[in-house]
Amino acid sequence: MAKRTIVAMPGDGIGKVVLEETIRVLDAAGFEADYVEGDIGWEFWCKEGNPLPDRTISLLEEHKIGLFGAITSKPKDKAAAELAPELKEQGFTYYSPIVSMRQHFDLDICMRPCRTFKGNPLNFVRRGANGGIDEPVIDTMIFRQNTEGLYGGVEWTNPPDQVYDALMTHKKFKENFGWCPREELAVSTRIFTRKYVTRIVKAAFEYAKGRGFDTVYVCEKPNVIRETSGMMLKVAQEMSKNEYPGIRVSDVNIDAMMMWLTKNPEYYNVIVAGNMFGDIVSDGFAGLTGGLGFACSANIGKDVAVFEPTHGSAPKYAGYETSIVNPIAMVLSACMMLDHIGEGAMSARIHKAVAAVVEEGKVRAYDMLKLSGSPDVISKGAASTRQMAGAIISKL
Repeated sequence: MAKRTIVAMPGDGIGKVVLEETIRVLDAAGFEADYVEGDIGWEFWCKEGNPLPDRTISLLEEHKIGLFGAITSKPKDKAAAELAPELKEQGFTYYSPIVSMRQHFDLDICMRPCRTFKGNPLNFVRRGANGGIDEPVIDTMIFRQNTEGLYGGVEWTNPPDQVYDALMTHKKFKENFGWCPREELAVSTRIFTRKYVTRIVKAAFEYAKGRGFDTVYVCEKPNVIRETSGMMLKVAQEMSKNEYPGIRVSDVNIDAMMMWLTKNPEYYNVIVAGNMFGDIVSDGFAGLTGGLGFACSANIGKDVAVFEPTHGSAPKYAGYETSIVNPIAMVLSACMMLDHIGEGAMSARIHKAVAAVVEEGKVRAYDMLKLSGSPDVISKGAASTRQMAGAIISKL
């Protein structure tokens, strides 16, 4: 394929080092690309009042593909306190730049694979029926609606007159919350639209069809959250009946799912959920397949796609003289990028190299050795971030 330009957005903390090492792996695999750095994260909030500057949006509009490291997010009061003095009291409000990016570019389809690697000491194990140890093979793809729901950002503290008056027209609100002084009331909305529910559900069905899976699990709570969760379940049921008759829909409540995933996680190959529940269940499954050091993701829209590990910026680790964090989640996110742009063979090579390193077990990051993340883990046999990337490169 023609040489591409990739918008590399290191972000904060460990995002910088894991992205740098991942680009080294991509180079070693023969991926030819120019990388332009996009500014994003806490530094730009503090000095500009905008953690996602317009110049970065312009880069993504031009080049369409982004690799993203990690960001730091803090509560509203702390964010305001860390603004540059000249920006304070100027009306700036902190919003997560990755959430803002998803909404700006309609990156509504989030894919989060959770798969076991043979030989990973962090894999989920359970007691077998005969009393022995059983290690199930997990191969789950979670489709998380990325732009709506509780992360939509439509919320108020001390709601204005028109919002409060509208809420008071609802019998349940008036009966259960009408007693509360308005200045002591905080409201966050959970908004689903049929257009974007349909898109995420269809993506899940298409994936199931492509992989030969016969069930899509809708992980919501329609017995309580009747309108929004109910919409997703109904759309999935209609789609199964009218478009994918060979793929059935199973309704699994989010609370039950969190129990079942620790009993028989190998049953659940394709899961679809709204924003919050998708976030929760994907982290739950990630914990069964190695934790956040292995948790990759794709944010896909009609024109733009951004690929990122799901871990945070871990600022404590960013300050270590030698970086100890596991770069595999970022490397696997880059594999998802390669798949997206038609470089599936190269993606498979890198994935195979990662699998070989994990199975061989000679080079392991501190999390894989089940050590706490302190600076002395290198002396205890843990590989540095650079050594982990180097081991993957050696297998290539």
